Amino acid sequence: MSDAEIMRRWVALRASTNTAFWRLYEDDHRYLVLCGGGGSGKSIFAGRKVLERVTSEPGHRWLVCRKVARTLADSCFAQLRGQIAEHYPDAGARILSGELEIRFPNGSLILFAGLDDVEKLKSIYNITGIWIEEASELTEADFNQLDIRLRGETRYYKQIILSFNPISITHWLKRRFFDEPDPRARTHRSTYKDNRFLDAEAIATLEGFRDTDPYYYQVYCLGEWGVTGKTIFNAQAVGERLQQIPAPEREGFFTYREAPGTAEDPRARITEWAWQTEEGGPIQIFREPEDGVPYVIGGDTAGAGSDWFVAQVLDNRTGAQVAVLRHQYDEDTYAKQAYCLGRYYNDALIGIEANFSSYPTKRLEELGYPRQYVREAEDTFTGAIRQAYGVRTTAVTRPVMISGLVEAMREALGSVNHRPTLEEMLTFVRDEKMRPAAEPGAHDDCVMALAIAWYIRPQQRMTVEAEAAPMKREWTEDMLEDYYAAGPEDRARMAEKWGAPN
Repeated sequence: MSDAEIMRRWVALRASTNTAFWRLYEDDHRYLVLCGGGGSGKSIFAGRKVLERVTSEPGHRWLVCRKVARTLADSCFAQLRGQIAEHYPDAGARILSGELEIRFPNGSLILFAGLDDVEKLKSIYNITGIWIEEASELTEADFNQLDIRLRGETRYYKQIILSFNPISITHWLKRRFFDEPDPRARTHRSTYKDNRFLDAEAIATLEGFRDTDPYYYQVYCLGEWGVTGKTIFNAQAVGERLQQIPAPEREGFFTYREAPGTAEDPRARITEWAWQTEEGGPIQIFREPEDGVPYVIGGDTAGAGSDWFVAQVLDNRTGAQVAVLRHQYDEDTYAKQAYCLGRYYNDALIGIEANFSSYPTKRLEELGYPRQYVREAEDTFTGAIRQAYGVRTTAVTRPVMISGLVEAMREALGSVNHRPTLEEMLTFVRDEKMRPAAEPGAHDDCVMALAIAWYIRPQQRMTVEAEAAPMKREWTEDMLEDYYAAGPEDRARMAEKWGAPN
């Protein structure tokens, strides 16, 4: 093929491809994951990329599949046959309708098979590329069987293209490619708004669901992940908020330096801490701290049935979500990041769930964190009531927390900016015992951390510091050392912030 012919081909390809998909022609990740709403053009693009490769790269054995074999003839096979007629009439394709095969003079071959046609699937070998249409119909075991078949000999890159609507937020596709990103995968989301070839009538039909069936519109038109249970929160409102959330102002984590303890106080302390920007970092900041503003932090630890450590930061004047810490590291890292996050937000009041482990609250105390939530607890030996750090979610407190959050979200949902938190709200349902809980396979760490943050708000002031009575702080040895080493102006600022030293 001459340079002029190649140029003409690419010009024609660009003219007939939606802008949202253009760069994906050159994507060579092992998994190209096309998630989108109805009418987005994702399947049309997938078929076009398959044809581009089999016609320009000799010797391909491409497999096109769906869960049920009988659905292929009227969907993928018919689509590719039409695309060949429109865009590749001179490719010499030999279309075998009876066998559902398409052959090309350069030795490339497109095969079609359903996951329910086990015998045919067993006979397919030497596969160099796979397109899975309606991939959400497959189980993860189905996908794994296809994945191991992508081992044909070719000098070109091998790729599996998955195209689907995001039916359920608990689906394995979301977990495997979106929640726990695979470096070998490229994910892409699209809606009908990305399809410039969609006619006005089709657009009007899709947009008509916005009023007649808002849930259908959010899931099947806008491509938001769906739910299967009866949500505790207003699913429509949560879905609408998901369409409006801003990007975080910053992402990253805190670095810190620890000083060893002394003979009098052997506990190590964090003496210096600083923000470190990192794309995709465990902390997302949506609004920077403001001088004198009171903040609260609710924390949920990774206990039984969950695997995320979460800390939700709220502006206590309004309840607005301003930052979120969410990671899967160890308890010590969580406690230290929470320490720095709290100090960053004006020494926010921190209340961490202490059901499964009291380590984070004890670690914060050891580090000298100035403000933790205090609860009343019964001494198991004497029966006396004592005060303890941390939040306990019990049969009494948990319903109060959840009810309080549900009530708060009727008015304050627009201040929630964190996508995983909103997605958890969609899977927070009533189980068979009518108990509010995460759907099987889903998580509730973000929801519970947010509920705790709202629950502990009464222990924090509601006004900016300038309007509130000065708060006396307990001075640590490190603080006193810094104070006496500082000049007059710095001392005055420290005394204004912390009160006069002891």
